[in-house]
Amino acid sequence: MAQTDVLLTKQPAPQTIPACELPLKLYDVAHNTGAYTSSGLATAGFRTAKYLVDEWFQNCYASYYQAFADRDQSERQRHESRQLAAETEALAQRTQADSTRKVGERLQDIHCWKSELQREVGELVAETELLLAQKLRLERALDATAVPFSIATDNLQCRERRQHPDLVSDYVEKELLKEAELIRNIQELLKRTIMQAVNQIRLNREHKQVCEMDWSDKVEAYNIDETCAGYHNQSTEVQFHPHSTKFEESASTPETWAKFTQENLVRAERERLASCNLRELIDCILRDTAEDLRLQCDAVNLAFGRRLEELEDARHKLEHHLHKTLQEITDQEHNIAELKQAIKDKEVPLKVAETRLYQRSHRPNVELCRDTAQLRLVSEVQELNMSLSALREKLLEAEQSLRNLEDTRMSLEKDIAVKTNSIFIDRQKCMAHRAHYPTVLRLAGYQ
Repeated sequence: MAQTDVLLTKQPAPQTIPACELPLKLYDVAHNTGAYTSSGLATAGFRTAKYLVDEWFQNCYASYYQAFADRDQSERQRHESRQLAAETEALAQRTQADSTRKVGERLQDIHCWKSELQREVGELVAETELLLAQKLRLERALDATAVPFSIATDNLQCRERRQHPDLVSDYVEKELLKEAELIRNIQELLKRTIMQAVNQIRLNREHKQVCEMDWSDKVEAYNIDETCAGYHNQSTEVQFHPHSTKFEESASTPETWAKFTQENLVRAERERLASCNLRELIDCILRDTAEDLRLQCDAVNLAFGRRLEELEDARHKLEHHLHKTLQEITDQEHNIAELKQAIKDKEVPLKVAETRLYQRSHRPNVELCRDTAQLRLVSEVQELNMSLSALREKLLEAEQSLRNLEDTRMSLEKDIAVKTNSIFIDRQKCMAHRAHYPTVLRLAGYQ
């Protein structure tokens, strides 16, 4: 026991000493011989039930050494564990802070693109509404051209009912044909422009839908990332998701993600600019077509005015000639009556002269003399016959002149009726109908 106490007192104080630095003691347990051995030579090499003292000390020392080594290893593991736990805690905090910062940066990027998409969607909606208003103007303008076209065609049809010789291809008809052709061309132009507006509205709505879908995806992604940014170590919603670290095959890269939205914005901006240009073009078309129609309408009205002046002047002249002709007919009728009366008046003197000659032809014998009286009576009869012939010829001429005057009167009256009919058609039918010609505002699609 004294030796044991000595050994115990020689043990160093507990401290961290590497195992390689402990004293190494070796005991020879193979040579179990001596005066006090428990076995003789016959039992050499075989153990008995008892250990030697050296073995007991060796066993104790081995137990002390094993306990010391185990404590030392445990202390090192505790130190390393605390150090590793501290390092991993710091690393986890840094990683989580960096991840939170990256998620925040991602939120800013999403918010930026989301705002751009929202702005573009709003501008597309406003632009589409403006283009719809321009399309409505085009449709109203197209409807408004129906009235001028019907007026022009009705004027042409009405003027076909003019009578000869007023059924002429005058400058009024040329202006009306020009107006009808202009209206047809304008209608075709308006129809093509309406189709362009419809196609542009469809494109605007398609790109608006694309931007809205992209915006909706970004809103959903923003809400998800915002929720992820709000997670922390004390959150109760977190749980293990072992397979969440796998990358999806269809996942995009930051470059393709930004490029996708940028291309959507570029296409939407391009269509919006095209829509703006189309609206300006529509405004110019409506303004120019309305002005062209009104200018042509004024040209037709001016041609009608000039033609009506010509017709009125011609009718006045015809009426004047008719008045003179009627007066001449009256005078000629009086002249014929006077000629007839003059012929009738010559018949009595002729009867007297011829009676005288007849009676004197009954003079007897030598009394039947060609005396002066006889000669004079013969010359009187000849003069009277010549006068009657001249009067009858003049009567025939006067009657022919009267017939000519009657024909002229009928022709003049017919021409006056034709002119009156032409004036009625141009003034009462055409010009009255043209009074309903649409205004510039209506032709421009504002009404």
